Amino acid sequence: MKQRVLVMNGQRLLQSEQNGEWNTVNVQKAGDLKPGIYHLYLAKDADKERKYIGYILHTDKDYVYQQYDKNLVRHERAAFDVVPNHGTLKSISYEQERAVVAIAVQKLGRGLRR
Repeated sequence: MKQRVLVMNGQRLLQSEQNGEWNTVNVQKAGDLKPGIYHLYLAKDADKERKYIGYILHTDKDYVYQQYDKNLVRHERAAFDVVPNHGTLKSISYEQERAVVAIAVQKLGRGLRR
């Protein structure tokens, strides 16, 4: 099943495709997410050797989806002790197959500090 997150007007809409049409499944506050369409079904599996800094877009029973640069990555939910909230800026790295979540620091100007 294809899913996407649509962010507009301060709202975050979770949508699923059924019979060629996008249907809204859930509506919540967007938090700090920037307006746009985020296709969750295009997310790549996270490389456990890297550190990812970006906004948490969505969590479900299997994965935590995060925007990283212009791409989307998905982390296995089972690797987290505490799952981060969507709409928050987080740094995710791995130690011994467990996800380590930290508060990411945004520098002044454009982009994120790494």
